[in-house]
Amino acid sequence: MPQLSLENPALAAYAVAAALMALKIMGQGWMTVARMMRVNAGWASPEDLRPGPLNRSPDPSQLAPNDYVDRSRRLHRNDLENIPAFWAAGALFVLTDPPLLLAQGLFYGFVAARLAHFLAYATHCSHELRATFYTIGSLIVIYMSLHVLWVVLS
Repeated sequence: MPQLSLENPALAAYAVAAALMALKIMGQGWMTVARMMRVNAGWASPEDLRPGPLNRSPDPSQLAPNDYVDRSRRLHRNDLENIPAFWAAGALFVLTDPPLLLAQGLFYGFVAARLAHFLAYATHCSHELRATFYTIGSLIVIYMSLHVLWVVLS
């Protein structure tokens, strides 16, 4: 199957986009931890109040909601709700042997939409702007999924 070789430019484009999105998910988790450490707040679980090397003086107030930390946590959750669907649809899309420019546009368009969504959310932009970037990414995943169904069922 030539589609399953990195010599296939569509698979190579998918691999780049998928790897960037894996880094985005993992990076968002680290951002959340960094924010928790910066403000010494926004801890998620009662056991986080046990003394340890990173929290030498626990205080129950550390469990209170903290928007600075929770904003990053919400971004992480949003990534976890959206990026796995891209991975699945994109991998199946490559198997349909799509035109290279279409594949690159969809893969890199999804990455750009997710990064724009991140910037809009991290900088407190309006819901309408965030929803626009979410919609672009969502429509890309829906298109790839429908394309796969069309090819498989035709």
